[in-house]
Amino acid sequence: MAAPLSCILGLSDTRLKKSESLFLRDANPWGVILFKRNVENPDQLRKLTGDIRDAMGRNTLIFVDQEGGRVQRLRAPHWRAYPSGDDYATIYRADRRKGLRACYLGHRLIADDLRAVGITSDCAPVLDLPQPGSDPIISDRALGNCVEHIIDMAHAAMSGLMSGGVAPVVKHIPGHGRATVDSHKALPKIDADRATLEASDFLPFRRLNDAPMAMTAHAVYSHNSRSAVTISKRSLTELIREGIGFDGLLMSDDLDMKALKGDLTLKTQRALNAGCDIALQCSGALADGVNVAKGAMTLSGRALMRATIADNCADVVTEFDRAPAEAEFDTLMSAVAT
Repeated sequence: MAAPLSCILGLSDTRLKKSESLFLRDANPWGVILFKRNVENPDQLRKLTGDIRDAMGRNTLIFVDQEGGRVQRLRAPHWRAYPSGDDYATIYRADRRKGLRACYLGHRLIADDLRAVGITSDCAPVLDLPQPGSDPIISDRALGNCVEHIIDMAHAAMSGLMSGGVAPVVKHIPGHGRATVDSHKALPKIDADRATLEASDFLPFRRLNDAPMAMTAHAVYSHNSRSAVTISKRSLTELIREGIGFDGLLMSDDLDMKALKGDLTLKTQRALNAGCDIALQCSGALADGVNVAKGAMTLSGRALMRATIADNCADVVTEFDRAPAEAEFDTLMSAVAT
């Protein structure tokens, strides 16, 4: 079988259209990402993920953003509401052991939800360090505002996901917490010097640089480059690969965001030529997927090796008894509500 194309693409609806099925078969993107528009109920979602894999002829990773809190694509009434990162941090500050256990259990339950409907990768946890005056796009999504606490809880979150056979994607490398504008709307510029960033924003990513996948921040780190890190070969090399020491699969954040200029084919080429392994594009419009595919390339070399390792991270599911885990989790989380 030919190696897949270096992109992850979205779909338009809750069911796979014939045109999308043929496109997935012919283009063979490395993965597919789902959003709220693709989610109706568990039976529908199981069929959709099965149809995706049938169309592609392989057991592809299927991604979703299921952080909890504000960012949760699978929602009530069919799935439980999960806490934000800051909720775990509240428990952690009062009792480290309970905070870690809650964070682990929350992500293990999320993994159980996702695997049950055929989703095998979660774009979580968030490793960004919020700063005073920054845009609220991160805020309570972060695992608190203390570097060491974020590192500790992020390990627990990753462990919970991987124990459930769901491959984690840490984000947004090398750190989005100082951004004063939302990269969905404009390009943030981060002016802090390298020493400050190394001791704060970059540190969680360095301490979790063995994560299988990471998603880039669409932001300029002005001490290093005048371009967004996603399309800057210098930033991807010096800040992420060398400085942070991350050698896992590196995917762009969504290429549809207004932080990046140009058409989708050009954005894809720029991201991949700069050093991203995978271009992520989420709109679900077939024409957009075609334009990304035009700019993508067949995975090979180190990018293919990283993709294979990431695939393997969703292979093993440890034994799990959900009912007592939920009861323990609810007891732990009750401290946030009181």
